[in-house]
Amino acid sequence: MSIRTVRLDDDAESTLAALRQRTGLSISEVLKRGLRAYAAAERETTAEYPYEIYRRLDPGPGGAAIGPASQAKALVVEAVRKKHGR
Repeated sequence: MSIRTVRLDDDAESTLAALRQRTGLSISEVLKRGLRAYAAAERETTAEYPYEIYRRLDPGPGGAAIGPASQAKALVVEAVRKKHGR
């Protein structure tokens, strides 16, 4: 367990006091519950991880490859020739 020092503005201080009065909870308990509620809300709204996005966009085996990696040099030359008409 650790001790934290937190600075609250007047608005946050009055909100904390109102919560303590309505619930009868200690300052620590109100803050702990607030952190848990924020963490739960954050988990629901967190953006997707890059892998999840990639998995959805994955074109499947081979992807957009024009040939096997073992023929990469020859295929690059061919692709450049097609693009530039040489």
